[in-house]
Amino acid sequence: MDRIRIRGGNELHGIIPISGAKNAALPLMIASLLTDDTLTLENVPHLADVEQLIRILGNHGADISVNGRRERQGESYARTVHFTSRNIVDTTAPYELVSKMRASFWVIGPLLAREGKARVSLPGGCAIGTRPVDLFIEGLSALGARIEIDGGYINAAAPEGGLIGARYVFPKVSVGATHVLMMAATLARGTTVIGNAAREPEVVDLANCLNAMGAKITGAGTSTITIEGVTSLSGARHRVLPDRIETGTYAMAVAMAGGDVVLEGTDAALLDTALEAIRRAGAEITPTEGGIRVRRNGGGIKPVDIVTDPFPGFPTDLQAQFMGLMTRSNGVSHITETIFENRFMHVQELARLGARISLSGQTAKIEGVARLKGAPVMATDLRASVSLVIAGLVAEGDTMVSRVYHLDRGFERLEEKLTRCGAEVERVSD
Repeated sequence: MDRIRIRGGNELHGIIPISGAKNAALPLMIASLLTDDTLTLENVPHLADVEQLIRILGNHGADISVNGRRERQGESYARTVHFTSRNIVDTTAPYELVSKMRASFWVIGPLLAREGKARVSLPGGCAIGTRPVDLFIEGLSALGARIEIDGGYINAAAPEGGLIGARYVFPKVSVGATHVLMMAATLARGTTVIGNAAREPEVVDLANCLNAMGAKITGAGTSTITIEGVTSLSGARHRVLPDRIETGTYAMAVAMAGGDVVLEGTDAALLDTALEAIRRAGAEITPTEGGIRVRRNGGGIKPVDIVTDPFPGFPTDLQAQFMGLMTRSNGVSHITETIFENRFMHVQELARLGARISLSGQTAKIEGVARLKGAPVMATDLRASVSLVIAGLVAEGDTMVSRVYHLDRGFERLEEKLTRCGAEVERVSD
């Protein structure tokens, strides 16, 4: 099993190309089930989750081809993937596939809209909380779907003639449920209005792609999204937006290690709140043509309090990384997690490096320390994994991170990108 070894102490200097966003690519790929034409997606990252979803879509009958090419920017891969779901051969998403990646549950929306039925395994719990599917069921039911849960599966059927447009207000903001209801409503009869919708850039990206396919969606990026149903969707070509979580992660890595790095191919507007928190911690962040520049001249890291919140608030997917940064601050900081329960599992692993962190409910108190010391640590989930890498960049000696398959789910070529900027990071295979 692979591990990643980090030897701390080096500043970061150079260019890091930002990949396409995993959180945008997955719903865009699933949207290909809505049409029998070809959907072509550019800037698709090469990640374990993307590869797993390719297998899942193939199970439903999608024909998928991948074109990879070297790009000059850091020689990272930017892939173009073509999805053609001319015939849906199976409307069942089995447990053995859905259990490996929670987002695969989202196929229920397009399958129900296009085929009038879907049988999808319940995804179960996950490492960062239960994340129930109640909102998905309630939203689809509002469109007229008949839903039963039997033997660990959701059996969904549309009324005769297809789903029917309706107004539905989410009792709680959910990015995944917003994706699913928006996709399902594109082929519903009449108009659907989604209230308390997620406002994340990935939702806007999906709406833009669906509109390019012939959907009629307005209001994406606000809390109210309106979808006028159409009878069919066509193919389209769409470029996946830059990964704001990867952008914030590398910005925090530079803030931690010091140095001067250009994050290329990204957009500061995707994560204003997070970048402002990094600025308050002492980093200098400036827009460039086609990216952002992050610098820290070696001065101390200032303590900053944050609270995670739905967009445009501080992203929960950057909470662990920011905690890693705060372990070396000159004072006491507090991080409050409001999105997911049980999302502090990285605390014990950071403590192995010498961090001083205490928990009270959903708030972590971080007392900054003058030094961290390398140690063997274990990745606990996708985002927590990279917090250990950030801490390892300044820890004395070697930090060995195991269970890095979590990292491979969401960070493309991480060790290569950091090494090109002067870090000592290598993948070790047992």
